[in-house]
Amino acid sequence: MKNNIETNTSPVSRRHFIKNSSLFAASAAAVASFPNILHAQGKLELKAAVIGFGGRGTGAAGNFLNAAKVVGVDAKIVTVADIFPEAANKAQGAHGVPADKCFSGFDGYMKALEVPGVNYVILATPPGFRPAHFTAAVAAGKNIFVEKPVCVDGPGARMMYAAAAASKSKGLKIAAGTQRRHHPGYIETIKRIQDGAIGDVTALRAYWLNNGPIWHRGDKGSTDLERQIRNWYHYIWLSADHIAEQHVHNIDICNWVMNGHPVKAWGMGSRQQLGNTSGEIWDNFGVEFEYANGVRMHSYCGQIKREFASVSEAVVGSKGTSNPVGSIKPKSGEAWRYQGVNVDPYQREHEDLINAIAQDKPLNEGQQVTDSTLTALMGREAAYGGGVVEWDDMKDSTFAYGPEQLYKDASKMTWGAFRTLRPPMPSQHDIFASPPQVPTV
Repeated sequence: MKNNIETNTSPVSRRHFIKNSSLFAASAAAVASFPNILHAQGKLELKAAVIGFGGRGTGAAGNFLNAAKVVGVDAKIVTVADIFPEAANKAQGAHGVPADKCFSGFDGYMKALEVPGVNYVILATPPGFRPAHFTAAVAAGKNIFVEKPVCVDGPGARMMYAAAAASKSKGLKIAAGTQRRHHPGYIETIKRIQDGAIGDVTALRAYWLNNGPIWHRGDKGSTDLERQIRNWYHYIWLSADHIAEQHVHNIDICNWVMNGHPVKAWGMGSRQQLGNTSGEIWDNFGVEFEYANGVRMHSYCGQIKREFASVSEAVVGSKGTSNPVGSIKPKSGEAWRYQGVNVDPYQREHEDLINAIAQDKPLNEGQQVTDSTLTALMGREAAYGGGVVEWDDMKDSTFAYGPEQLYKDASKMTWGAFRTLRPPMPSQHDIFASPPQVPTV
């Protein structure tokens, strides 16, 4: 995966993976001086809770511990939580977490957040649970590393925006799993683009095109809910579909270049090679996004067998072009290429978060990652429904893909909560403020 950040041609495999808002007010006084308390105690010691101990959670835990060594602070995993006990219990052998600190079940995340001394939380469950878990972690006054995407629908996005705003008011440090923002090649190149190296940006292109079908874990479990969670990637309420689960990385780069989010989208897609497998997600999307100034981003993502594969972005300007990972080609003058040292961005994002905590420096990516996630959701719904979807309609939509309890108090969910498959949102749904209109070219 790391190498594919540097190339436009190599195929990549996927990245492994509420409490009510009133809790914010209840805990605000207790955490208002949280960063200062750390410094008053002398040498910083980070005690992490990992919520979601699957492929991405175990990977992020290792990234966190390695990053702490680089920064020079003491760090350890003190508790984990996962819906499934066999996953949570892996932390005993992997990190020496005591058995009584390995929590499972839908309320496990709340128990982990209550472990004394926890001051660093890694959120790596399936994305459908992210708004509830992020809200609870902010309410508990924790510094947070939150994986992407961060929601699957409008109601979840509004939870994320509210929690992100609360985290800023508390002075909490938040880093997101959009790790390209911590990659020095991207950082330097996008700074040059924003400083005018290729003139005014006139168009953008984003690819996440793999050359094979999406992995499928099969249908395992004693209830419909368990079978869906174990095979979470294939259900919209859990993964948000692959346009958000993976392609959000490339979309985030385009938003970063534009220093904002698109205002509307239209597109198409299909379920082309997944017809004989359980689930409901699509395996390819083609979406055109438009920003407030009229600039358009052409977005293509696919998980279908094909010869061409690319995970990349491109920017076209009035005075040149750029591959934002590290090169600029002006129409006149010398081309520029990033020559600095490359790093592992999955580790660097934790280094940056740890440094922000240790030095009490600003770092809060909660709104940014929600903006990019909502951009992907806007494109998804445009493709699902066949019409134009505007930003405010997506953000304000009341349509929820997940079980109702997920948005009220996720800790109260049970295995008996049956979730029937909901069809993709039709164009006449109230997500649209007006009937779909063909965009003006």
